[in-house]
Amino acid sequence: MFKQFKNIDTAFKHIRAFSVAFLMVCLCLSGFVVIKSYEFVQRAQERIYILANGKALEAFAAGRKENIPAEARDHIATFHHYFFTLSPDDKAIQANIKKALYLADASAKKQYDNLRENGYYANIISGNISQELIVDSIHVNIDHYPFHFRYKARQIITRATSVVTRSLITEGFLRNIERSDNNSHGFLIEQWNTIENKDIKIENR
Repeated sequence: MFKQFKNIDTAFKHIRAFSVAFLMVCLCLSGFVVIKSYEFVQRAQERIYILANGKALEAFAAGRKENIPAEARDHIATFHHYFFTLSPDDKAIQANIKKALYLADASAKKQYDNLRENGYYANIISGNISQELIVDSIHVNIDHYPFHFRYKARQIITRATSVVTRSLITEGFLRNIERSDNNSHGFLIEQWNTIENKDIKIENR
């Protein structure tokens, strides 16, 4: 009789231990599923799909800090492209300069005014001269704010009788501002200065 009760008690303990172990496994499994589901949802929210030409292209959202170097370099390249890419057309020059001046402070406006007063743009129009840039390097120091940059490129100036290649080195600082349609990266170039701009090659046409 006592042996039977003992066996029942032992069996009850085994069942209870098994139940507790099973419950713990279920809780751990549920927790694991919840965590993985949360991570999946987070990754899904970072995905952006852009519809272009009838095709869905996947893009990924990223924090502002992660994109600072790439956005800063593109902002600097865009500014210099608009400021120095010129054709013998007054409206085209004004359109490019207008876009460039949205990306920089009064230091760029001052350089533009000096060039205009010295007849630089008038000479481009009257001489049927075109000008373009080839970027060599853009270095941005994001360790200190505002971010210092140095831009190196070659100016290709095409005249009726010759093609002149000039070196161009500028520097300045980048300050964060609010993004807009005219300034999609949310940077403003400050204290912009031309360090070097000299002929390195002249070719007759």
